[in-house]
Amino acid sequence: MFNVLLNCLSTLNKPLLSELGTLFSDNNLLTEPTECWPYGYDNSRRHASPDAVVFPTTHEEIVALVKLCNQHKTPLIARGRGTGTTGATVPTSGGVILSMERMNRLIAFSPENRYITAEPGITNGALQKIAAEKGFFWPPDPTSSAYCSIGGNLAYNSAGPRAVKYGTPRENCLGLRIVTGDGREMRTGTFTSKGVVGYDLTRLIIGSEGTLAIITEATLKLTPRPQTKQTLQAIYKNVTSATQAVASIMAQPETPCALEFIDKNAINMVRQYSTVNLPEQAGALLMIEIDGNKNSICHSVEAVKSAATNEGLLSLEAAQTEEETGALWKTRKALSPSLRKIAPKKINEDVVVPVANLPELISRLDELSLQFNLPIVNFGHAGNGNIHVNLLIDPDNPGESEKASRCLTALFEIVLELNGTLSGEHGVGLEKRDFVEKELGHDSVELMHSIKRQFDPLGILNPGKMLPF
Repeated sequence: MFNVLLNCLSTLNKPLLSELGTLFSDNNLLTEPTECWPYGYDNSRRHASPDAVVFPTTHEEIVALVKLCNQHKTPLIARGRGTGTTGATVPTSGGVILSMERMNRLIAFSPENRYITAEPGITNGALQKIAAEKGFFWPPDPTSSAYCSIGGNLAYNSAGPRAVKYGTPRENCLGLRIVTGDGREMRTGTFTSKGVVGYDLTRLIIGSEGTLAIITEATLKLTPRPQTKQTLQAIYKNVTSATQAVASIMAQPETPCALEFIDKNAINMVRQYSTVNLPEQAGALLMIEIDGNKNSICHSVEAVKSAATNEGLLSLEAAQTEEETGALWKTRKALSPSLRKIAPKKINEDVVVPVANLPELISRLDELSLQFNLPIVNFGHAGNGNIHVNLLIDPDNPGESEKASRCLTALFEIVLELNGTLSGEHGVGLEKRDFVEKELGHDSVELMHSIKRQFDPLGILNPGKMLPF
């Protein structure tokens, strides 16, 4: 799509290497292949070796780096902590990895204005600790929050369970400081909760996976920490009853702060590989958390309990202590270790459908499992209709990867038929790039390529990701 052919370098050209050495100290520059190698992967298990890795510590260094890579027409891929699952930070065209891990400073904290400004390399967990000191939190909480970076959260629009009540990074970011692909510096957004001047470039950059600009600062909207929280575990005889309960819960005024779904296949696996005790007839499970004011939490809990109750409900437990809360969450926490034991090379997709369409989605996933003779385990953030579909494959078995590929294509077609979207929080990267046009249409993709050219005329930023060619 671009007129300029990027350098796909097996070894870095000497002028660029020399200029990188001038821009970055030895401690902030890697060029030896063995040292660069670890920065060529992410949690998708894809890998490609970069030609160099740099560790900027200032906004000005990034501006200079972008201009340098433009001059040499060299790919530049921004990277957080590598927790993404779609290959979005894998340097498939070689070039320079821009690791943000050393840009991890707090720039401003304004509790009275409910915002915090930080560099993109700060981890989600570290930022939450700072905010908590003044009674606030930042709503996005991916599973990897202890390790993942704020920049990565913004690049993927990664949200986690709390999004059902508090929204995604797009709803919780006021503004950004960025460097475009041709080296222009700008601030987007505001420091206020209201503002309608110009186009909303902040929300455009968030979720763009480093293909439009590099984020060097983010001003994040904070939310006061709730006074209390209560955890419920609801077990149903079948998926239909559980998903009907999800729709009922989301149709009433008391929105839970987490509403997690686990299907029968996941329950059976947890039962097999852990000590969790669940009824034999359990066909699906919901984990529900309600937070709020101490004076009103009882009313909220009772409203959610009422909505969660239907003919298929087998049990509904409420935790009264921290120990009981931990016991109820034990099933959900046992899921990932169990999956790693049974299928360490599984395929994990995060699709989203309208909440009312969840029963049909899960039913048709069971049909796909039978059709392709592949175990499929489903769980996820049911309150948003965001389901993590896990294909338990062994790619070392002949023909299994090809069968899984056909199953995935069928899965994506079902999701689109149900008015859904192909990714809720994992992003597109390489894994879903070739399916994007099926969801958005040719004209939309062409327009997005045009936007990409406006921000990044030479196409140096994370080339080959997110948009089909």
